[in-house]
Amino acid sequence: MSDKINKKVNIKNKRASFEYFFLDTFSAGIVLTGTEIKSIRQGKVNFQDAYCLFMDDELFVRSLHISPYTEGTHYNHDPIRDRKLLMTKRELRKLSESMKDQGLTIIPTRMFTNDRGLAKMEIALAKGKKLYDKRDSIKERDVKRETDRAGY
Repeated sequence: MSDKINKKVNIKNKRASFEYFFLDTFSAGIVLTGTEIKSIRQGKVNFQDAYCLFMDDELFVRSLHISPYTEGTHYNHDPIRDRKLLMTKRELRKLSESMKDQGLTIIPTRMFTNDRGLAKMEIALAKGKKLYDKRDSIKERDVKRETDRAGY
C-alpha cells in the first residue's frame, strides 16, 4: 500500500501552456480533506477544464477533479468540489485587480508538495492563445524535437 503513495508530488497541467500565455505565476496553498491528499499523493488529479474564480474576496479552484481515494470509506470526498486557495491578501488584491482586464483568467498549472509535505498549487494569470499562436507553439515544439534528435 505505501509503495503506491509518493512523498514528493509534481503534477503538471500540460494543456495549459498550449492553450494560454502565462503572464504571472503564483504559489498557493490549497484546503483539502484527508482522503483528497491521499489521492493527490497517488497522482490521481485531473486539471481538465479547471479554473480559478473569486467568491467573496477569496480565491477558489473549480472543476479540479481529484479521484476518490480507493481505500476511503463513506467519508470519501466529492471529486469536483470547489477548493479554497490560500494566498496573502496582497497577492489576492493584485490578482483581483488584474482580472478586471478583458480576456484574462486564472488557471492552475501545477500541483506539488513542498518539503514539509503540504500540498501547494501553482496558478497563473493567463491570456488565451489564438489559433495561429497555437500553430506557432506546435512548430517550435517540432523544431526543438528535431534538433534534439539530430544531436545539436
